[in-house]
Amino acid sequence: MRAIPIPVDVTKLQITCVKAAKPRLVNKETGEIKRDKDGNTMYELTLLFEDEFNRMELVKVSTTPEPRVIAGEEVVPVGLVGYVWEQGGRWGISYRAQSFVPAGSTGTGADL
Repeated sequence: MRAIPIPVDVTKLQITCVKAAKPRLVNKETGEIKRDKDGNTMYELTLLFEDEFNRMELVKVSTTPEPRVIAGEEVVPVGLVGYVWEQGGRWGISYRAQSFVPAGSTGTGADL
């Protein structure tokens, strides 16, 4: 399966960081850290997405470099895309963002 990025429209979502960034692991047993194609450490944040109907979902989002986001902070992921994956009969969607800005910010997408 080819990984095609699917853009995610976050304009109608309220997004709160519930767990600050930590290095993403390839293998929990060995502690191997996941790296992007340029060799940079990938970081993972756990975010709470809430839509206009008060439906909520916890979503893990990967990014690089390490964002300066703390738990409890409302943020807007910039350049958020989803990738459908399949492995061993299981499938899911992984998410990646270019950066994060504070909610309500008029910023241009600079990392927090």
